[in-house]
Amino acid sequence: MSSQVRLQLLPRARCLFDEPIQVKVAGLKSYQVVTMKARSTDERWVLFNSSAVYRADESGEIDLNRDPSLSGSYVGVEPMGLLWSLSPETLHKHFTKTKALIPHVVKISVHEEGEEGQMLAEVTNERFLIADGVSRVPVSEGNINGVLFTPPGEGPFPAVLDLCTVMSETRACLLANKGFMVLTVAVFNDKPRDIKELHLDPHQEAVDYLLKQPKVGSKGVGVLSRSKGGDVALALAVFVPGVEAIVWINGCSASSGFPLFYRKCRILSPLPFDISKAIPTESGASIIKHILENPLAEENKGSLVHVQKVKGRLLFVASGDDLNWDSKGYMDEMVERLKRYGKNNFESVYYPLAGHLLEPPYYPFCPSSLHGVVPFPILWGGEPTAHIAAEEDLLEKIQEFLKTHLSCDLAKSTSKL
Repeated sequence: MSSQVRLQLLPRARCLFDEPIQVKVAGLKSYQVVTMKARSTDERWVLFNSSAVYRADESGEIDLNRDPSLSGSYVGVEPMGLLWSLSPETLHKHFTKTKALIPHVVKISVHEEGEEGQMLAEVTNERFLIADGVSRVPVSEGNINGVLFTPPGEGPFPAVLDLCTVMSETRACLLANKGFMVLTVAVFNDKPRDIKELHLDPHQEAVDYLLKQPKVGSKGVGVLSRSKGGDVALALAVFVPGVEAIVWINGCSASSGFPLFYRKCRILSPLPFDISKAIPTESGASIIKHILENPLAEENKGSLVHVQKVKGRLLFVASGDDLNWDSKGYMDEMVERLKRYGKNNFESVYYPLAGHLLEPPYYPFCPSSLHGVVPFPILWGGEPTAHIAAEEDLLEKIQEFLKTHLSCDLAKSTSKL
């Protein structure tokens, strides 16, 4: 490595997962062309890489906040491009980041021009999910199997149930960093293809558990959901008291694929799907957007969630390039139905060029990966730069929505102590 070339991460090399960094290079020759690279290994030991070509200015400096990538994993001015464009060496792999105590470690380097150019400098970016003072406690009580995150201090805190499709601590931990008490649980605790039916009862237990926590000050619980978690969250709001706010991200309006039970009674029929309607592509991944049947068809109406019965507040979020299913269509139908019933307890957000997998900011963009229900890889959709911008915007909207509709009562929290 060249002792003259300096690679900096500002304001510091250690940061929280959703914090942007400024990447700067100094000590290059005037107008020197170099290749910036990043690499990281996920929790399954899959290697992810990205690279981009940059030209230094007259002073021999590069600033990713200012300078455009000329070619590579992305083009144009993308300050966090090296991180969100991290791609697996083999196709159809989703970056796995589920454990809050393990930082996302990224090696960022600058090289002489060319595929095998000599490394001139390297730094390590450690991106932590859990902020100082946030507690993480595994919860195994009754039918609850999850993890509780509590911000530092005595509260009172608004309570949120993070209803993940499969178990992950990422969203819950990042929300706890912002002042929410969050319990994360999964819709699927086993492989989805091994499951015949789903039950709402464990999620009611999770709501009740949160409301009993002494540091919780909100009168009800917010529910954060995406994909399959969306229809379960809506059903939870219809059938279970104490749910005050629901964030539904690229979900379905019906019980997709599985019957849903509550108190040993079937409350929703499964919305069937026809796997033969999947559209193969040259990449080896398929488009499954249209494999689910129409939930409004007479024979499928038993699967439809009666969203008009939700008493809490609703935030619908849909992506226009969702290739997993027609989340925009489901959102529009539910909004129309709510209006027809004279309801105004909802708001909606639409990202025309985003795909299905809306993750926390700067998460490696995933165009395709294996799917839990169908036995082959699928395309998730999304134009990368627009998708990443949507993720940044959505994080702010989720926090604002939950803070607005989960107001805390100090007296209520104190009375639990």
